[in-house]
Amino acid sequence: MEFGDKIKDLRLKNQLTQEKFAIRLNVTRQAVSNWENNRNLPDLELLILISSIFHISLDELILGGNNVNNMTEKLIKDTSKTRRAKLNMITTLIGAFLLLFGCACLFIKANSVEYIDASGILHENFYLLPIGFLFIFSGLVVFLVTGIQFIIEGIRTRKEGK
Repeated sequence: MEFGDKIKDLRLKNQLTQEKFAIRLNVTRQAVSNWENNRNLPDLELLILISSIFHISLDELILGGNNVNNMTEKLIKDTSKTRRAKLNMITTLIGAFLLLFGCACLFIKANSVEYIDASGILHENFYLLPIGFLFIFSGLVVFLVTGIQFIIEGIRTRKEGK
């Protein structure tokens, strides 16, 4: 059973018009009409409100039985997009941290004092150069991979939309 049919069935079982159903949910009658005609879907907060007002489980409301309907597909797709966005944000932050740390290493190396002590030993923090370049290279790789993934997902989304 499609989500729109489920909403219409729920409304009719409770002997409500679209107007009265909308008033109980604090939405417009047009919103209810769009839900029933599968033109639009309510957000998660409204689903929870419908579930509590009409004493129906979210499973029954969203799934409407054993078949996956358009509401379930929308929730799965939204969750997937949110997870992907969080992953992109985390990798971008990691890349930025690596770049900043690499630049900090090079800055410290450039501004540090090199000296020879009384016993003739050179004191220099040479190790900061390869570490700094390694962190900068790693940060750039993270940005590059994240950017390529973002572009591929955009192309895939456009193809699905067509």
